[in-house]
Amino acid sequence: MSMKKTRENTSKCKTNNQRLIDVLGPIENLESYVKADWWRHIFNANYLRTDGDVVNDENITKHEVEIFSGLLDVDKESFILDLCCGQGRHVLEMARQGYWNVHGLDRSHYLVNRARTVAKKEGLHVSFKEGDARKLPFPSDYFDVVTILGNSFGYFETRQDDISVLEEIRRILKPSGKLLIDITDGDHMRATFSPRSWEWIDKNYFVCRERSLSSDDERLISREVITHVKQGVIADQFYAERLYSLDELYSLLGQNGFKNIEQKHSMIPDSGRKQDLGMMAKRNIVMSLVDKPKIQSGNIVESNEQLKIAVLLGDPDKYDNVKPGAVFDEDDHYTINKLKQALGSLEGYTFTYFNQHDSFLKNLGRWKRDYDLVFNLCDEGFNNNANHELHVPAMLETMDISYTGGNPQCLAYCYDKSLIRGLAGEMDIPVANAYIVKPEDTTFIDITIPFPVIIKPNFGDSSFGITRNCVCYNVMELERAILESRQQFGYESPILVEQFLTGKDISVGIIGNINTSGNVEFLPIIEEDYTVLPEGFPRICGYEAKWDPDSPYWKITSIPAKLDDATEQFLQASCLKLFERVECRDYARFDWRLDDKGTPRLLEVNPNPGWCWDGHLAKMAKLKDISYAELLDKIIQAAVERRKIRKDKMQEDYAVCA
Repeated sequence: MSMKKTRENTSKCKTNNQRLIDVLGPIENLESYVKADWWRHIFNANYLRTDGDVVNDENITKHEVEIFSGLLDVDKESFILDLCCGQGRHVLEMARQGYWNVHGLDRSHYLVNRARTVAKKEGLHVSFKEGDARKLPFPSDYFDVVTILGNSFGYFETRQDDISVLEEIRRILKPSGKLLIDITDGDHMRATFSPRSWEWIDKNYFVCRERSLSSDDERLISREVITHVKQGVIADQFYAERLYSLDELYSLLGQNGFKNIEQKHSMIPDSGRKQDLGMMAKRNIVMSLVDKPKIQSGNIVESNEQLKIAVLLGDPDKYDNVKPGAVFDEDDHYTINKLKQALGSLEGYTFTYFNQHDSFLKNLGRWKRDYDLVFNLCDEGFNNNANHELHVPAMLETMDISYTGGNPQCLAYCYDKSLIRGLAGEMDIPVANAYIVKPEDTTFIDITIPFPVIIKPNFGDSSFGITRNCVCYNVMELERAILESRQQFGYESPILVEQFLTGKDISVGIIGNINTSGNVEFLPIIEEDYTVLPEGFPRICGYEAKWDPDSPYWKITSIPAKLDDATEQFLQASCLKLFERVECRDYARFDWRLDDKGTPRLLEVNPNPGWCWDGHLAKMAKLKDISYAELLDKIIQAAVERRKIRKDKMQEDYAVCA
């Protein structure tokens, strides 16, 4: 037995929670103490202490994100993954700067939880996952950009592991997607690393460091002994990071599916402690593009066949109590013809229309056999009963038929205005003050919110039951309005009494899906222009505005919303959170109203919103130069991307992990 080991003294030291740790004395070979999976255990609170002068400095992070954003030059709706994101400092800052589809992944449970806590506290829509960079939980062709920042590349024991990371990045990037790596300058580090250093972290902690090159000169081995002035040594830890020169990195990227590789910047952070920066001292910023064939529209394998789509509509032969006269009239048939003309102008599809609800159940087997997708535009509900809108997707679900729009659970959630208010409250999304008048309530005098108020059926859509008489300014008007509502809708239905907000009437539209390869697209926000209303008419966009051509409300128009940047960002972030929470799919509309102080307050979430050529969604799209036909195509493509529908076998289909 070699006696050399006896000189490497080992002692036990208690931490502040009395856990004994191994503390080594002087050792001659640092490399022999580095575990292959050192990265599983080292990224914790001690990491944030020792590297805090850089990784916890808000000004450094903000400056770095500004540099990275300028180099990437992508729009703020792009899907971006920060791989090995740590506590999410770059991801969170990007979200603060207006990026909507930013994701972070890291192996450290501690750091990911910390990132999620910050995101929740600040109301930022950021997705964080725990995972291994060598096996990413994302589908192929998903991201526009992948970043590896703060010298987070080269932690694994072998170069082959680094290659596995690049292969996964190549898989999840879209064709011509961008990879940006912020990595230590290997040549500089080999020549200048400090074999020994120590520094005070703060008044209580100091760290001593030892460093050496590995036996093959490819990795820098580091040891950190962290000490608390009263508790003694709290960590004695070893780690190793691979050193890549620019030439080596260029070669590695080029050999593993990347092109247009270029150093874009050299970064030297300004440490607040003016102490040892270690691997963060001088970093190269290298950008490249993934080199892979372009995919077909919607990530679908190219096929000579057209996509066969069954379009489900309301039944014109059945009673529909939402419509004036309870029947389909000339305007309804005109709207359906406009739909057919728009869909008929699209290439790559064949459409067949179904509107006889008595045959829906009989047709399920046919739809599954003969069609690639069902375009569910049956927003009247099964048998034209709005209470049964969820029945249509429920039938499709039983046969595993792919369809557009919300699933039964989503439609059930959003049909209940009070339930949506509760969900929004849990998510710190403001709503108007309100309370429910239950069927058994017979007196309404003891109200809990100040006048004016507006009453609404708690269940319903298409503004059914919401007229100018629903805005009440005193108790007598409120009692009369509730009585009229009960006479119209029945005494068994709850009624929502809500604070009447007097600010801008706002609608936000979203196309796409959060957890697919397609981007979520925000349509321009609109507001209702009430200047055409006579004096004394309450400013609401209710039933008269949608169904009564003889009403002054019929003349209301929608215009681009005039909002400050902060309000617009808040609305979009909140809508994205709601979209995900209630599991909207493919498209949705969110209705808001500003209060007298300018605070946005949520009114409703509308999955499967009105699809007609002159509806709110089409108005938003027009402001972005998106035609009615293009809007319908975007909805279809969102469903196609989500379900990867095609009779031809897909090349690969990776499930998105929770």
